[in-house]
Order: sequence, then structure tokens, then C-alpha cells
Amino acid sequence: MIYVNIEELVKSLSVEEKIRLLVGAGLSVKVPGAAGETRAVEHLNIPSIVLSDGPAGVRIHPVRFGDKNTYYATAFPNEVTLSSTWSIELVERIGRAIGVEAREYGIDVMLAPGLNMYRVPLCGRNFEYFSEDPLLAGRLAAAYVRGVQSAGVGATLKHFVVNEQETNRRMVDVIVSERALREIYLRAFEIAIEESEPWAVMGAYNKLYGRYCVQNEWLLTKVLRGDLKFNGLIMTDWFAGDNPVEQIKAGIDLIMPGDDNTVQILLDAYRRGELDEKTIEVRAKKILELILKTPRYKGYTPSNKPDLDSHAKIAYEAAIEGVVLLKNNDVLPIPEGSRVAVFGKGSYLTVKGGLGSGDTHPRYTISIADGLREKSFRIYEELDKIYRDTVMVKWLGFDAISWFIHARENAMKEGNTYQLSWILTDFIESVAVYLTTLFISEDFLSDEVIEKAARESDVALITISRISSEGFDRKPVKGDFYLRDDEYKLIDKVSKIFHRYGKKVIVILNIPGPIEIISWRDLVDAILVIWLPGQEAGRVVADLLMGRATPSGKLPLTWPKELYEIPAMRIFPGEPRDNPQKAVYEEGIYIGYRYYDTFAIEPAYEFGYGLSYTSFEYRELLVAREKDAIIVKLRVRNSGGYPGKEVVQVYVRAPRGRIEKPFQELKGFHKTKLLNPGEEEEITINIPLKYLASFNGTKWIIEQGVYEIRVGASSRDIRLTTMITIESDICFNTNWSTTHC
Repeated sequence: MIYVNIEELVKSLSVEEKIRLLVGAGLSVKVPGAAGETRAVEHLNIPSIVLSDGPAGVRIHPVRFGDKNTYYATAFPNEVTLSSTWSIELVERIGRAIGVEAREYGIDVMLAPGLNMYRVPLCGRNFEYFSEDPLLAGRLAAAYVRGVQSAGVGATLKHFVVNEQETNRRMVDVIVSERALREIYLRAFEIAIEESEPWAVMGAYNKLYGRYCVQNEWLLTKVLRGDLKFNGLIMTDWFAGDNPVEQIKAGIDLIMPGDDNTVQILLDAYRRGELDEKTIEVRAKKILELILKTPRYKGYTPSNKPDLDSHAKIAYEAAIEGVVLLKNNDVLPIPEGSRVAVFGKGSYLTVKGGLGSGDTHPRYTISIADGLREKSFRIYEELDKIYRDTVMVKWLGFDAISWFIHARENAMKEGNTYQLSWILTDFIESVAVYLTTLFISEDFLSDEVIEKAARESDVALITISRISSEGFDRKPVKGDFYLRDDEYKLIDKVSKIFHRYGKKVIVILNIPGPIEIISWRDLVDAILVIWLPGQEAGRVVADLLMGRATPSGKLPLTWPKELYEIPAMRIFPGEPRDNPQKAVYEEGIYIGYRYYDTFAIEPAYEFGYGLSYTSFEYRELLVAREKDAIIVKLRVRNSGGYPGKEVVQVYVRAPRGRIEKPFQELKGFHKTKLLNPGEEEEITINIPLKYLASFNGTKWIIEQGVYEIRVGASSRDIRLTTMITIESDICFNTNWSTTHC
């Protein structure tokens, strides 16, 4: 029997059946490797649906017992790369490709995207998040959600809220002012919900104001349901919180991953009168609303054969646009036919993405060295052979990496017999790569080898890599935020020798977030940040180096000169430092560029920064207020010699008033189409008037006065300015209904 009337369907369920719906069925058995399933109501033909991790692609096992088929998923660029594109259109295309793969592999709901803020550079999951700015993060997350859901699969915003660290993430109590909470951390979710209507939101592990986020009725019911107007399903993170009864009462609809013991706890609470039937019914209704939208309920038959080739092209395009050119001392692009000496273990063991629930299992990952070779670069073979035959093998006494890859290929061919072997070798290979990068010195080459490479090559390329993972924060130590001594020595030695021969040096940063750069950036001629670019990494680097594409990425975060210039770092990860129980956001609203710009601190690179092979001219700025919006219009012209795209950023500087405000805040942005030399684009950016409001503790206020509209290529490269006047105060309640000031 197929129901279309939710009210009728809920009434047909017993209380026990309703309660069982509120608790997940554990890890998925329908799709091996998926994160979990809901429970079925078989006599009413209500199926269990499948939920999968995957901010950078569908995360499932690529091989299965008794099945010789493979189930690879595209490794798309991580969110830190996507956010660096500043392209709503491109992120939406990525979302749709992920949604299509999910649908074709039998996934009903994706547990993505992540929407927490870059409060500090060391958060271990920053690679899964979008930005330090809630507007940029919220709008790109909305694009991701719209893309996924256009394929008929649900998306899940996470982690709600203030989950900006992995250290003690399951229990740390976050203390943050309500103004900062609403203007920064909730604002990103609010924008994404408003612009995309996600099917689900996932509650965070941590506490807020002394209560677990998944047991916080004020947060889930008053704020998320009421103020943010979210109408979808609210689920817990996996094993979050400590009291399932309190979770259901607070506003959680679905407890994940779930087990029979949790069902019994809820049943007992109902029988004792601690949990009323009305609450149970409201929560069950949300779960049924979700299930009835899914491909599985609608009878869709997954093909298990998504178009991985076309999705690889989308992944490549997004990775290209997410690369940020930090420095270019007349070296890039490299002339075709140049001979490149490729240094650094990361050139051969390129990191496609972060680890944990954000990891993926693609058919391949193209290393930087292999990408250069595939694109017909002239590789300095002697050096290439040293890296392939020495660094990647000798530390274990045999060809470790090749052995693992060979074992994995055999496992794929055999299917059932070797599934466990595949999983183990895949894990061991990852560990081997990690240990290789950790324990093998970068400074193992003799001066004679480098000297010969400098004589016989045209340019040097050095890759510095870092790995980041869910469950662990990065460390303020050498080998993580800071270069190891051997890494610095490699850069220093190669630069000095190559410069002696009049040759240039390029550094590729294959990293999940910023590293210290001031101490060595003047040694080299060019720096490209490729972040964690997914499976197409090497091809992306090769085409950018050769000028087949022009860098157009912009930083979605401020790149610090030094870690401890950031206010939040002074007490990170909380109190006490060695086992934090509490994390106080003492910096308030002053995170990222809001802090740097307001207090005139010079970063290594500002928010929104990114160079190009070409140049752009901004002109004819017009600004007008139309009803509840500010309309910004201008023209952007490619005034250089290469085709390229530009990211136009609109900042607003509020007048001095009763409420203290940052120097400026991002209120709009637009990425141009590809502009050929001499070509221009007319741009219109719509800024909702409410984006000018500040929270005073009880309501939102747009204070009267003259606001400066600042249009530029970064937060510190402002090209055009004008003024607009707000004649009188405008006030809103927390749910954005207008009120008296």
C-alpha cells in the first residue's frame, strides 16, 4: 500500500512503530560502506533508506563480498577547494554530480555539506568546510545542496552548530556570545536553509551553553525550527549526546546510527510518561516526510553504473578553478617544451583529499608527477627515477607502494575471495603514504644531484603536502603548520642552486589549510595552492603550469603570518589545553578578516586574495536601493593577455553607531564567465537589505547612516567605492519579522 497522506500514514502506525522510526537501524547493509539506514515499516511498504557520508563524493566500499563488480565513486575536490572557486554555478554542478552518483549507488540522503566556520587554521575538518565568512559559506553550501537534491537525493547541512574543532569534539562545551553565534555561526546555516531547503540538518557532537547540541531545545526548536525556519528532518551526528529521551524532546527526529537498546529506552520513557505521544508523532512525521521523497520509496532502481568519466571532467574543472596562485615572479605559465625537475614526495604521493568520513574511493588519483608526464611535459628523468625507485620503496626494504597497489588490483579482479584483502591493502597503502611523508626526509638529495638537475632542466617544481583527518586537529608544530627542517632545507637548497643557473622555482602546496609561509616564500618564484583537489590533481597542476588554464581561485580564509596572531589560537583548543572541557569564543564576531581588517593586522595573504595570469579592470559602479535589497552594478573587463575569470567581491562598511561593528563585511560576490582579452561582463549583485543588520542581544538592527559599498578583487584590493544612505533604523525580530526599533 502506497500512502501519499502523511497524517493518515502516521495515524496508521502504533506508538512502538513510531518510536522505532526515530532510531536508525545501524550501519548500512543495503549499501556496504554507507554510514547508516533508517528502519522499515514493512507491512505498510515503508522502506529503510540509506544515508552516506561524502562531502567530496559518495563514500561506500568499492568492492563487495560475492560480487566481482566495482563501485568506485568520483573523488571530487574537498570543500576548501570548492570554496576557493567562489563559483555558485560550479559548486551546484558538483553537487548534482554527487547526487547522481548517490542515486545510482542506492543512496537516498547524503550527509553533506559541512558548514562550520574556519575559526582557527588547525581544525582537522576545515577541508570539509567552506569559509571563515558565513555569506560565502552559506551561499556555496546552498549551491551544493541544490545540486545534490536536483538529482532526487537529500542533502544534510552539518554540524549544527559551533563544531569548529575536533579535539574533544564529543563533549567540549562551547561558550560564545549570542551576537557572534547569530551573526557568524548560525548565519551560514540560515543562508543555506533559505536558499536551498535542505532535506536534513545534522546536530553537532559538542555542547553549547552547557547542553549537548543534540539535546538543546533552545537551539533545535527555538532557533533552527523557529528563527531559521527549517522544515526538514533533524538528525544526530553518529553516537552524539548522552540521552536519547532528551534528544527527542529537544527536537531531534532521527537518532543515528541507532540500535535496539535506544528503541527500548524511548519505549520505556513513553510508558513512564517522560515522552508524550504527540512529540513522538511529530518526530515520526518528519522521518516519513523524508522517506517519501527518496528514490528508494519511489521505486527507483539504481544502475550501480554512474557516468564516472563525465564526473571526472566536472571534478577536474572545479579543481582548476579552486587553485589559488599566491605568488608569480615571472615564471608562470611555463613555455611548452620546458624541462621540469620535479622535487618533493608530494609530487609522487599526491594527497587527493582529507581522511575520515570525508574520504572517498575513486578509480584512480593522478599524482602531480604522473599528470605532468601525461600532459607531455619534459620531465627530468634522472630525478624522477630517484624518487620513484628510492623514496617510495626503500624505507620498507622493498617496493611497498607498488606491492600494495598490485595486491589491491588482484583483490578487485577476484571480487569475493579478496574483499577483505582489498580493504586491508587500501588501508595499509594509506598508512604507507602517511608514514612515507612523515618519516622520509625531503633533504635526501645530494648537492651534486640538484646541481645536475639545475643544469639540465628549465625550472624546478617542489610539492609540499599535508594530511588532515576527522577526529584530530592539526598541530602547531613542524611537519604540520610549520615546515619541517628537511622541507625547508629542500626549498632553500633547490632555490639557491637553480637561481645560480638563472632558473626559476615553483612550489605546489597540496594542503588542507594554511601553513606557515613567511619564512620561505621569498626563496621561490611562484606558489600555487592546490589544496586537496581530488582525483584529477596531477592533470590540474599540469594544465595550470602550461597555461592551458588560468588560475582564478581566491582564498576563502585569511592566511596568517603566524598562528598566534589569531585571537582564537591563544586559548585553542580550550580549557584546560591538554584535555579541554570548555571552548570560549572570546574573539566574538572578530574571526578571520573581520579581526585583521578591524585591528589593522597584516596577514600573509588577505581574505579573497588570488593572482591570475591576466588582469582585470573594474568600472562604472552603480548602487541603488530597491525595496528590501541593495543592487550593485558594474563592468569588469579582462585587460590582460590571457583568458581568465575574476571574482568580484562586495564589502560593506557600516557607519559608526550604537553597535560595535567590524571594519567591513562581505555582503555579495560574483564570479565572471571566462573573459577573453579585451572582453567584459556587466555584473549585477543583489544584497538583501537584512544582511546589513547587526544583532544587539534581542533583535536585529540596521542603524541609520551612510554605508560605504566597497567593490574589489580581495578584502584589501578595493577598486571602486560609493555610498548609500539608510535614512532611519530598521529592526527585525530573531525570525526576521519586522518590529519597532
